[in-house]
Amino acid sequence: MLDRLAGFVVRKRLAVLVVGLLLAVVGGVASTTLFDKLTAGGFDDPKSESSRAITALDKRFGQGLPNLTLLVTSKGRVDDPSVTAAGTELTRKLGEEPGVANVSSYWTTGKAPQLRGRSGHKALIMGTVTGDDTTSQKRVAELADRYEGARGGLEVKFGGYTKFQRELLEQGQKDATTGETVAIPITLVALVFIFGSAVAAALPLAVALVAMMLTMGLTWILASVTTVGSLAASVVTLLGLGLAIDYSLLMVSRYREELRSGLAPPEAIRAMLTSAGRTVTFSALTVAVSSLAMAWFPLQAVRSMGYAGALTALLSGASSLIVLPALLALLGDRVEKGRVFRRRRAGSPEAAARSVESGFWHRLATTVMRRPVPIVTIVTAFLLLLGAPFLGINLGMPDERVMPASSSARQVADTVRAEFDSSEQNALQVVAPEGGSDRAAVGAYAKRLSQLPHVAAVRTATGAYAEGRRAAPPDQRYARFASGDAVYFSVVPETASADDADRLVGEIRSQNAPFEALVGGAAATNHDAAAALEKWLPYALGTVLLTMLVLLFLVTGSVMLPFLALVLSALSLTATFGALVWVFQDGHLAGLFGDFTPTGNIAATIPVMLFGLAFGLAMDYQVFLLSRMREEYELTGSPTAAVAQGLERTGRIVTAAAVAISVVFLAFTVSGISLVKAYGVGLPLAVLMDATLIRGAVLPAAMRLGGRATWWAPAPLRRLHRRYGLREEPSTPTPHRADDRALTG
Repeated sequence: MLDRLAGFVVRKRLAVLVVGLLLAVVGGVASTTLFDKLTAGGFDDPKSESSRAITALDKRFGQGLPNLTLLVTSKGRVDDPSVTAAGTELTRKLGEEPGVANVSSYWTTGKAPQLRGRSGHKALIMGTVTGDDTTSQKRVAELADRYEGARGGLEVKFGGYTKFQRELLEQGQKDATTGETVAIPITLVALVFIFGSAVAAALPLAVALVAMMLTMGLTWILASVTTVGSLAASVVTLLGLGLAIDYSLLMVSRYREELRSGLAPPEAIRAMLTSAGRTVTFSALTVAVSSLAMAWFPLQAVRSMGYAGALTALLSGASSLIVLPALLALLGDRVEKGRVFRRRRAGSPEAAARSVESGFWHRLATTVMRRPVPIVTIVTAFLLLLGAPFLGINLGMPDERVMPASSSARQVADTVRAEFDSSEQNALQVVAPEGGSDRAAVGAYAKRLSQLPHVAAVRTATGAYAEGRRAAPPDQRYARFASGDAVYFSVVPETASADDADRLVGEIRSQNAPFEALVGGAAATNHDAAAALEKWLPYALGTVLLTMLVLLFLVTGSVMLPFLALVLSALSLTATFGALVWVFQDGHLAGLFGDFTPTGNIAATIPVMLFGLAFGLAMDYQVFLLSRMREEYELTGSPTAAVAQGLERTGRIVTAAAVAISVVFLAFTVSGISLVKAYGVGLPLAVLMDATLIRGAVLPAAMRLGGRATWWAPAPLRRLHRRYGLREEPSTPTPHRADDRALTG
């Protein structure tokens, strides 16, 4: 198939480039409105108890969860008559705004102490912005434009979950642009050093831009028919840039190699596609499968990144297999134009063979294979040591602290945590769709909830409760808690501690309620989301591992190598996850990555999404190396020669690709969102560990210990591989035998 593709692309190169350019332009135009279709939500399980509570609250009471918090600061004390009048008027006007419900404040709730700051100069206004995520985020932006700032002697600042979502979306759009601006010029400089030619260096970037715009266009279509999270845009931008450069590096290097061997450009393109093209095909499938495994998780934010990763991998691969060969067919041998460094003379075939055998990677592999046991032991122990901090991981869910200090929602949340006695904005909603007509049972249940640890107050249709007794009788303020035979309870936690709120969710659910009681609210949503990730993780892992085993067999023809590659890829991730905890949970070296706020936990979505992307990338380099080793093994018949020569032939280009993609991923660290920074640290670390320690030490040592058994497969599987395998096909096969003893001593 790739042979036929090569013939088609060479014949129709101009048509291919014109169609590719047009599609890229259409995708680029669509991407200008992409962020209008994205949402910053999706961190909840839609089938969980907390989601059912939200649905019941909306259906039976026409209310949503409190998602709007206004921090009001005055020069005078909040109890002064003038401040009280201004605060009451502000509350009234906000409550009359369309799309805003359940507005209350310190001044309209009998001066509830939970809504008054300790200094006496700050108070809170709470409310709910109704509608879906997109509608509510736009509405809160409009309200902030009108109400935020100095108003009637008061200083007003907007916060709450919807404001957080809006700012997360805006920051994501800004970061995507900044990341491209930083990554592209640095990567171009790196590519010039790698290729030594300005024309050759420009090709991977050209293909990457086409792939990114195509993916943005398809993401726009996807966002038009379903919910897509805002973090997907960062995946498309930077993963697309990195993968397309990686694939193009491999392809262009193989093309230049074939030209130097004496082939004409059309034959060199055919040889490139039928060899390196097969590896790129497999690599794209590997990353796509790893990304799609995230579809098991019900959280839309995780699914969105999975879909974006799969689309990005497939379109990056397709662009490298179609657009790049068309460009090379147009350029021919002019790919060497614009040389910055003098090219080394190729010399005779014998000299080239001697060069391979005296190269750095060949010498390294030979050294490693002479002492495989101590080297495997030392490197494995080192990687496990780097991964040790992961044993102390504390999972949570993202909140306003992932935003930069300039974020309004972050500033409000920080002030509430520091200066208010309780977290009114994080109140839990316990919804009873039926049974609310028995007011005695409602009151008894409210009293019991108010006695739980970490509960400051409980409000419901029968009044307000604290410490097991009724603190306020039922009046007009509490009428909204009942609707027909349905009733709900607002359980206000004592502190803003996420750990206390999480424990409180479990404690409420463990109570024997006199009716069905659904626990909702921010803490319940986070609790259920973490539980969903834990539940579906084995299914996602199983999908990735099983698919990888099949695909790796197709590329290697071995039974043992797929298992070895999986183990080594997992080992390369240990340092990544250790660094994740050491930096982002414990706060070490925080200033080195643009400064962020360590929260004492890691958002549960980060390890899941990082595993899907990093594992796919780690397997990427395993594929590059193993496919070339397979080619060398078929030529030499020697397992040790295959390792040494395969490593030498791929060492430089794989290292270059790892450096290039790491530069791209490091652009994630300029993000103002600590969630995104985590990918900027974790992904380059995973790639570099795999491309150095794993590829240079552990893999050669392990394959030396395995010997010929490394490449063994039973006869039926060998026949299957001969028919369907994804082998590289060298353009000028010259089988010869090698002496293992010369390589391993």
